[in-house]
Amino acid sequence: MAAFGPLGAQAATPVYLIDVCAPQELAEGHLVGAINIELQEIIAKISAVTTDKNARIELYCHSGRRSGIAQGLLKDAGYQNAVNLGNFEELRKTRPAIR
Repeated sequence: MAAFGPLGAQAATPVYLIDVCAPQELAEGHLVGAINIELQEIIAKISAVTTDKNARIELYCHSGRRSGIAQGLLKDAGYQNAVNLGNFEELRKTRPAIR
């Protein structure tokens, strides 16, 4: 699976953008290129995205709360470059989004 940077160009260092919202929230709007994995499934499904524990994993959700929890879970699982980007509304001001 190719990883893409914020503008959709293939990144030199893989960056995986994960939206941890529920599917119905994702349908209301999401960042271009985001992969949807609900918070409660993040540990079970992250290996389908990457098994590289050093990969940069950028997380966001509707408010930033669930993405913060997901960041902690991933770090506990050994993914040391998991980053909480925060909430969708702020991110869509600077990144391509579908709404």
